[in-house]
Amino acid sequence: MVLTPSTMEELGSIAPDIDLTAPDGKRYLLAEQHIDNGLLVIFMCNHCPYVLHIIARLADKIRRYQEQGIAVVAINSNDASAYPDDSPEKMAHLAKEFNFSFPYLVDEKQELAKAYRAACTPDFFLYDADKKLVYRGQYDRARPGNNEPITGEDLSAAIDQLVAGKAISLEQSPSMGCNIKWVAGNEPGYFG
Repeated sequence: MVLTPSTMEELGSIAPDIDLTAPDGKRYLLAEQHIDNGLLVIFMCNHCPYVLHIIARLADKIRRYQEQGIAVVAINSNDASAYPDDSPEKMAHLAKEFNFSFPYLVDEKQELAKAYRAACTPDFFLYDADKKLVYRGQYDRARPGNNEPITGEDLSAAIDQLVAGKAISLEQSPSMGCNIKWVAGNEPGYFG
């Protein structure tokens, strides 16, 4: 595990298109999704302790976000051949265990992680109804072992501001988590 911050992609960037499948083979196309107030794209995986630390609360919060008109999709870009806990079968199990109300998609070629400049799990990208990036960064300050409460306050505040039509604070802190498990030789060049 390598503790990695999110890249903090430039605000205003347009959401790259998504054309992936879920573990059950169901295809998800972002172009076919109805987006009322915004879009939340989450890069996560099954075994990262940073994801597992927040997943129960996050899954519950996402239902609230969806009620606010936010479309939500999660993507697993990890190399499942090297990390079998991130296999599509294990993804389906995690989605069932936490009763996901959103698609959890497989990015086997890791193209979407590169397109979004995702770096860690979890990594959050919030877009407005025009698919322009308005927030990227942490869920909240909680990390395994730091005794901070799991509130989702950073992401929730951005979503509340977006839905209310208010300006979203530009003071955004990067997410921190495990690095995406890149296929050997597939690592992106945006890490400096």
